[in-house]
Amino acid sequence: MIKNQWYAVLSSSEVNKNQLVGVRRLGMDLVFYRDNKGEVSCLMDMCSHRGAALSKGEVVNNCNIQCPFHGLEFNGEGECQFIPANGINNQGDLTRYNVSFFKLIEKHDIIYIWYGDKDKSSDDIPFHDEIDKSFVFSEFKDHWNTHYSRAIENQLDVVHLPFVHHNTIGAGGKTLINGPKVIVSEDKKTILTSANNEVDEGQAPKKSKDCKIKSTFLKFKFPNVWLNNIADKIKVLIFFAPIDDENTILYLRFYNKITGIRLINRFIGFFGKFANLIIERQDKRVVETQRPKASSLKSNENLIYGDKPIIEYRKLRDSLQHS
Repeated sequence: MIKNQWYAVLSSSEVNKNQLVGVRRLGMDLVFYRDNKGEVSCLMDMCSHRGAALSKGEVVNNCNIQCPFHGLEFNGEGECQFIPANGINNQGDLTRYNVSFFKLIEKHDIIYIWYGDKDKSSDDIPFHDEIDKSFVFSEFKDHWNTHYSRAIENQLDVVHLPFVHHNTIGAGGKTLINGPKVIVSEDKKTILTSANNEVDEGQAPKKSKDCKIKSTFLKFKFPNVWLNNIADKIKVLIFFAPIDDENTILYLRFYNKITGIRLINRFIGFFGKFANLIIERQDKRVVETQRPKASSLKSNENLIYGDKPIIEYRKLRDSLQHS
């Protein structure tokens, strides 16, 4: 993982009021809950007393988690509020029983947690400006048995299209890869590219400098949010929620505002979601076979010129990991 980053880890719809949601993210067992005011909190999913999973407990007093084992209560910042066995009037200093909590932001119907030093958190939440509140979205999620870096690289890979997606988005046999052109933002946190593939008729592929970013483009924001800008009124967004070093949850959203009526757009989105599911499963079938599970800048893979977006991703990821 890259430290000191906001990671998109859950869809807002997964955390309901006064319900506990236990998930594994970023190699840790976490518990999320939404209090009666609608605020979401995230704690380590392990009681400081005897190690039981807090996610098996319940929300009490509309704002605290109660451990299912011995009833210890914790607030949204992990502070122990009450130990029943000690008696109402004999609580004393409970700080030794506090559990770890995570800074959290809920935005764009996504729950982000800060992975790193709490005092270094920023306001730079990874999302894409191409999507605003005029869009509606439909969503599905899928578990991939691979590291999130492999899943991300697949969405930056323009070379695989005519093979993995030969009967869907890669139809037409455009195996010759021009470029692709890749633009890295000044802050080194965003990658922009687009496919410029052609049918191979013996011509030499164009170099990156001779290619342009097309209106249909791919954009990735570190650490884990990707956009396919299909058209002005159609976008696909994926956030890759790391479970651990070998597993990832892909959250795929089909955004559209094709008509001026949101209800109709939601109906369109329902079918758009399933079209993307077909494409996503084509990717999953192959990416899960890659070894090792995680990619790295110093891997022994023999990359080609068409892999430039992946090369840039690995360089930036390595730089962020060691900064």
